[in-house]
Amino acid sequence: MDEAINRYLDAAVLYPELERNKAQAAIQSIIDYNCRTACIRPCDIGPAVELCRDTATDVCVVLGFPHGCGLSRVKTLEAQAYLDEGVDEIDMVVNYGYIRSGLWELVEEDIRAVSEVTRERSNLLKVILETSELSAGQIARATECAVAAKADYVKTSTGFAGGGATVEAVRAMLEAADGRIAVKASGGIRDFAQARAYIDMGVSRLGVGYPALATICSGAPGTDADDY
Repeated sequence: MDEAINRYLDAAVLYPELERNKAQAAIQSIIDYNCRTACIRPCDIGPAVELCRDTATDVCVVLGFPHGCGLSRVKTLEAQAYLDEGVDEIDMVVNYGYIRSGLWELVEEDIRAVSEVTRERSNLLKVILETSELSAGQIARATECAVAAKADYVKTSTGFAGGGATVEAVRAMLEAADGRIAVKASGGIRDFAQARAYIDMGVSRLGVGYPALATICSGAPGTDADDY
């Protein structure tokens, strides 16, 4: 097991059809692999907080997932509710329709609606851009919006729309970030080689599906069955 790479991993348990007992088993496996976080559905916050208590694995919850189209003021309420329940980090989906429309003030407002809550409570916020739906220029400008709104990370993908992380998208994010905000690559990372390559590029976190943990952490080649 590669303990060093495990601490980069936000391991996702996000399939909407997943039964509660299977979600709990997946979260326990994430803890056993000593991942940085278990990235979970809001409905699993209670069990996740209990399972992760007194471990090295934090709880990360998705917000506005997977489309990001909710009202910004509702995202504020979501963030407050999730932090009240004990989560450590939030991965929000920004309204990427606004990004594609060039509505940059609304993009920043959407992020700020959550970042003001997380910053007040000293929790981390990652902003999912859904880069497979964006041009390189849109990725760069959206990253600037996340910096201005004082988010902690920009993240490539939900894993539920189009493609996942690509070298081109991650490079665009890193160049725009210029050290002012961290970058998380997520989606389609199936094995150790892919994970290591993104780390070598300069990302600070990796989003992976929990089925891929054994493959990534062992260094074995990945398969489509490991996808997120």
